[in-house]
Amino acid sequence: MYNLEELYCCVDDFCQKFIPLWHQQLIENGLRKRHREASLSLSEVMMILILFHMSHYRDFKTFYNKHVKQYLIEDFPGLVSYTRMLTLKKRALIPLCAFLSSRKATTQGIAFIDSTKIAVCHNLRIPRHRVFEGMAQRGKTSTG
Repeated sequence: MYNLEELYCCVDDFCQKFIPLWHQQLIENGLRKRHREASLSLSEVMMILILFHMSHYRDFKTFYNKHVKQYLIEDFPGLVSYTRMLTLKKRALIPLCAFLSSRKATTQGIAFIDSTKIAVCHNLRIPRHRVFEGMAQRGKTSTG
């Protein structure tokens, strides 16, 4: 499945390199802002979000309250409440997107195309259909 420590080390190493570069690129508006550190580091928040996307849970609230707070309490000793975690999630969005983009594999040249037929020609939709204008007829689908 995955090694929690190995994955955390990858995320933490990325954060240590990315965060200073990211803060250099930010444009300031002249107002002083508080940079209060949370009890969970940014890499820990990113790690919890990655674990959520790797899990079978459908919503983050259940995952955080039922799984993280019960089974991962030893791995993340400074866990915060669910409402605080929601605010920390917002801080982790850009670094998480950058981390996931940096871990993408290069394409191999093989692509899969979904050829599921979409019914585009319902009698009410034919006159107002813009995508298949000129092709839309009764009994036609997106594949012909």
